[in-house]
Amino acid sequence: MSVNLQKGQKVDLTKGNSGLKSLVVGLGWDEVKKGFFSRRADIDCDASAILITESTGKLAGPVDVVYYGQLQHRSGAIRHCGDNLTGAGDGDDEQIIVELNRVPAEYSKIIFVVTIYQARERNQQFGMIENAFIRIVDADTGAELCKYNLSENYNGKTAMIFGEVYRYNGEWKFGAIGEPTNDNGIGDMAARFQ
Repeated sequence: MSVNLQKGQKVDLTKGNSGLKSLVVGLGWDEVKKGFFSRRADIDCDASAILITESTGKLAGPVDVVYYGQLQHRSGAIRHCGDNLTGAGDGDDEQIIVELNRVPAEYSKIIFVVTIYQARERNQQFGMIENAFIRIVDADTGAELCKYNLSENYNGKTAMIFGEVYRYNGEWKFGAIGEPTNDNGIGDMAARFQ
């Protein structure tokens, strides 16, 4: 049974669920609907995963960012399923697969973020997006474990720290963050964790 989370809530993913080996982290969003005659440009939101090391609590370098330009982590444990350029359609717009048992012990946390591609150049921001969510699904069974819907007004914000999967006392947990930023692309977003 899926748990609907609020900002700041955490849920244990593996305690009592020792068979959980792989996650699908699904991220989704829709453009705000506009009037019949208004012209609209597609909004290209990009989901990314940033791996944080246990020893420093920071991002070690660009090799530890999984995004549309680097679809797989060097360990093979985290894979991005590809870039959705418009957010059109129902369900997850982008997915990142995490094989928990393959995540090297040197990493304590995987942070999931979404940035708007060329947000400043295209004059786009999260106020132009609705129905944004992150959900965690058991990759083997397809069962949704938890979901976090972003419901606040994010006008003027160009990026979002959605949530994190992290290790704590040998168990994997998920925390709903929902922190908007004004970062311009994955480079700016990744720099905040270095």
